[in-house]
Amino acid sequence: MDFDDLIFRYFGTTSLDGVSEGARVAGVERMLVDFGLSRDRGGRFALWTLLYMFDAAPDLDIAFSDPADRDAARNFMDLFAGAEGEPQ
Repeated sequence: MDFDDLIFRYFGTTSLDGVSEGARVAGVERMLVDFGLSRDRGGRFALWTLLYMFDAAPDLDIAFSDPADRDAARNFMDLFAGAEGEPQ
């Protein structure tokens, strides 16, 4: 899944700068529904990472039954925190 495609799918634009709060909330709600319905492992992970960036991701033990997926998500969280300048 391409990041820009996901952003466009859920928010109708590839630039989040002009997205209203209501549109942001609605987009996140649609992502959560799609995340819950998806059975595609890679697609679920992509949605989870996007939800994480919006501070709306389900807890790892709920989101991923596979320990390898939980480890990958933790790695993503560490990388994201490092990119944001947060101590790890």
